[in-house]
Amino acid sequence: MKNTIAERIYDFLKDFPPFSFLSEDNLLTICKNVKVVYLEKDAFLFQINEKVKNEFYVVKDGAIGLTRDESTFVDQCDEGDIFGLRALVRKDQYVLNAKALEESIIYSISSQLLDELISSNIKANKYLMASFVTNTKQPYQTEHKDALFANDINLQKDLSSFTEVQSAEYSKNPVTCSQETSIKDAATIMTNKRVGSIVITQNNKPLGIITDKDLRTKIATGLFNIEDCVTKIMSFPVITYPENISVAEAQIGMLQNRITHLCITKDGTSNSELCGILSEHDIIVIRGNNPSVLVKEVKRAKDAETLKYIRDKAQGLLQRYLNQNIPIGFISKIISAINSTITKRAIELSISEMPQEPPTTFGWLALGSQGRQEQLLLTDQDNALVFKDVSEDNYNSTKTYFLKLSKLITQKLNTIGFEYCPANMMASNTKWCLSLNEWKKQFNNWITHPDEDKIMLCTIFFDFDLVHGDALLIEEMSESIFKAIDTYEIFLNFLALNALKNPPPLSFFRQFLVEQSGEHKNEFDLKARALMPLVDAARLLILSKNIKDCNSTIQRYEKMAELEPQNKDLYISCINAFKVLLRFRTVDGLKDHDSGRFLDLKTLDKANRLKLKSAFKPIKDVQELISTRFKLSQML
Repeated sequence: MKNTIAERIYDFLKDFPPFSFLSEDNLLTICKNVKVVYLEKDAFLFQINEKVKNEFYVVKDGAIGLTRDESTFVDQCDEGDIFGLRALVRKDQYVLNAKALEESIIYSISSQLLDELISSNIKANKYLMASFVTNTKQPYQTEHKDALFANDINLQKDLSSFTEVQSAEYSKNPVTCSQETSIKDAATIMTNKRVGSIVITQNNKPLGIITDKDLRTKIATGLFNIEDCVTKIMSFPVITYPENISVAEAQIGMLQNRITHLCITKDGTSNSELCGILSEHDIIVIRGNNPSVLVKEVKRAKDAETLKYIRDKAQGLLQRYLNQNIPIGFISKIISAINSTITKRAIELSISEMPQEPPTTFGWLALGSQGRQEQLLLTDQDNALVFKDVSEDNYNSTKTYFLKLSKLITQKLNTIGFEYCPANMMASNTKWCLSLNEWKKQFNNWITHPDEDKIMLCTIFFDFDLVHGDALLIEEMSESIFKAIDTYEIFLNFLALNALKNPPPLSFFRQFLVEQSGEHKNEFDLKARALMPLVDAARLLILSKNIKDCNSTIQRYEKMAELEPQNKDLYISCINAFKVLLRFRTVDGLKDHDSGRFLDLKTLDKANRLKLKSAFKPIKDVQELISTRFKLSQML
């Protein structure tokens, strides 16, 4: 005889995780043992201080409000939502009230079935852990906090399909010499040992390194005498990493420092024993098709069309990394390094096309997402140029030169796939191609006379990265920014107001706040409503601490966690939320061949809707911290 009630329960639960991950037999077993609870509006399922029952709950119809007291609303659970897990794990007394906000039907499932059929299923268990964190009273607790972000840090078991997270194989017998060794003797040792590098050590600690390139560029060119000591031409301080360095970390280290060899030491610093040497060749042997290969292709490129081809390959690399579930932090660093190298090559090619060399030193700045090293997709350009101050007589000709150069560069970037900025915030615009002194005056004006437009410009120009040129110019410009902020501290309050312009992206009833009209009606603006509030908050907080050279969102929150240990859990949760949101945007952008900004929520299953909603909690909390810290209630 058929159990029609169990079948109806089955038809409902099979569409919702974690039940959707179970086999038909296991799910039917659960459904036959489900208790159906009917609650009238305002009726309690359980109340604070009641003894915890050995069951958890799923909302079939209606809505359940979780509250601490009559005035403190914690969460709302609607169709398909799970609640009561934390209490079940704690096994003492309920610390929240569960009250029907409307007539509701609840499915009650015993803890025995949870242990026997659900927790033993890997996918179902991961989902339950995420749900556990979502419904927890204190979302920043250490216990279980990683489960919510499993897609970012829990990698697939089969690591053979990608090498980036594996430990890199390095030479454990590095060739070394003392600092008194002559260059000739060092070269002889390298030749006899058939190696491309030699590490200069003292007490087996690395002091410097010489490579084949040093011998070519410093000895063969006659800059130094072959009888000189190795200290004359060695590169120092050496770039060191610990023994468990991954392939991805090695690639990033080489890309960022523009080197081909890394020293491996006991604790990852130059103050400990040398254990080995890792070369770019070692990485290429591990994997032929990797970022290092792409970067080499970039450096050999002769035109923008070739750079476009390479950037398209990088897009394929990005897709593969996402498919392999590699952490988004690694992906972001690698793709950003490739973008930076491509931009640098576009600048070099453009300079070669100019009738003469630059009349003075300059710096090319990537702004916005590229400046924060978070530009994974091919979004539009945001850039600027600063050139060294020149005499009044030479100013016009100098600016004309750099405007022409900037136009060539932005044209090449457009060919590569980075569209022109719709607001023309590019170095080819005379407003964003300025001398150092002009930039100082501009920033001082924005900061000391803020309005809505100037604050918006600050949010873009405060996120910059020097791609090519004179670092001293940028350092001086940066110093002027912080000096201006110090003299006009209320600017940070205006910046704080701007950081709160986009409220948490859920309505009171836990519904996504979507676009109400226009081309993207009923779609969720992932950039404006979720990512930018976290970006804006990180920028504001790090500026308030007068911290320089800390431009990525993740890096900023990491630094804030270090500076404010009392808020560490909040800042770590912001990092995790940012990673989840960045992955959502990147995956969706690759799928739809666009910027990934607008998300069609109908394409998300229940698990991804939960994951997305869970990333919104830190937005609300960090905005509350900002509102309190900068006393914004007094300015509204």
